[in-house]
Amino acid sequence: MTELFTAALGLATPWRVKAVRFAPETHEIHFDVVCEAARLTCPRCAAPEQPIHDRLHRDWQHLHFFQYRALIHAELPRVRCGVCGERGDREVQQVPVPWARERSGFTLLFEAMVVTLAGMSRMPVRRIAALLGVRDARLWRSLGALVDAAYAQADMAGVEAVGIDEKHVGRGRVVTVVHDGSAATRGRVLHLSEGCKAENVGVFVETLKAHGGTPDAIQRCSMDMAKSYLAGVRKHLPQALPCFDPFHLIKLANEAVDAVRRAEVAQEPALKRTRYHWLKDASDWTRKEINLHWLRHSGLKTARAWRLKERLRDILAWRRHPQVPVLLLMDGWIRWARRCRLPAFKRLGKTFQTHLEGIRNMLAHATTSNAAAESINADIQGAIARARGFRTFRNLRTIVYLLKARLDLPASPFQPVIT
Repeated sequence: MTELFTAALGLATPWRVKAVRFAPETHEIHFDVVCEAARLTCPRCAAPEQPIHDRLHRDWQHLHFFQYRALIHAELPRVRCGVCGERGDREVQQVPVPWARERSGFTLLFEAMVVTLAGMSRMPVRRIAALLGVRDARLWRSLGALVDAAYAQADMAGVEAVGIDEKHVGRGRVVTVVHDGSAATRGRVLHLSEGCKAENVGVFVETLKAHGGTPDAIQRCSMDMAKSYLAGVRKHLPQALPCFDPFHLIKLANEAVDAVRRAEVAQEPALKRTRYHWLKDASDWTRKEINLHWLRHSGLKTARAWRLKERLRDILAWRRHPQVPVLLLMDGWIRWARRCRLPAFKRLGKTFQTHLEGIRNMLAHATTSNAAAESINADIQGAIARARGFRTFRNLRTIVYLLKARLDLPASPFQPVIT
């Protein structure tokens, strides 16, 4: 039977299962593994045939065998390496085991299972811990170590464009998400940091350098009009063109439309309960909203505001058509907004005029937007909702990198390897 379990655990000489102990009262099965070698290769310098200094007892949790919790126990050998001693290094070296990472209390297959459940299945870590019979704090440490190791190997050498966005994650906490805007790897999360200040951009730039990226190679940076991010880009990525996100421009226009409606609704009863009627895209109108279409062509101030907003939406959509003079159209829209006698849009026109450089950059580079950031934010919000919040920023970062950083992580233990 021990030979069968030796093969099932994927062990090879000099490792083998010495004994199998079944504990039905605790729903556990225990595997005692031994290393039968008297001499081993030094794991540090690869010097062969080094004597074993001593053995230390260690335990690991493995994937369940049927409905039973599986535990592996072994006396791990440590070698006394004469070559390392002559070099002035530590003589006694811990020999690694083939079934687990160093200093991990779980086997490689167990950790691959956790990655699969948390990543592909998007199961909250608390539920995974309950399913596998461990404390969630242990799983967070294991998952964090795996993600950190994979993130350390992430290659950012080809990054030519980035998007910067802030995300509110509850209880007054804000994080800055930097994603890849390059054509080949668009939507990949490059960095996550706490806060939304100019220095968040500086921290990202240092991370980019550490991962083989070149700050001078970044040509465009998509963002909203936050002064902090704009200052950070100008300081740390001076060669990058700031491109203001078109979705943010539409959001500001929608806020202006709603401000006009709120100011007018007291005098115009027809505007009551029509807030979302003015904010939605025409393709999403309900039958009732289609029947109220006459409102949009009336002389109401809200109707004029809506027409301004829709014209802006059209201009932003036309930026993908080279034959359309969108720069001239945007200049005309700003002049229209500033003389429209609607205070909310006059302020918006002034804001656009102040940030005209970033708007022009966005219009000139049609593929630049923070659309990927909206998908990333939706995934982050979904993870927060499923987990009912995260206790620490490290846990949040671990899940975001796991889901959106496209890291090289352990494959599912149930997926066959095709050779």
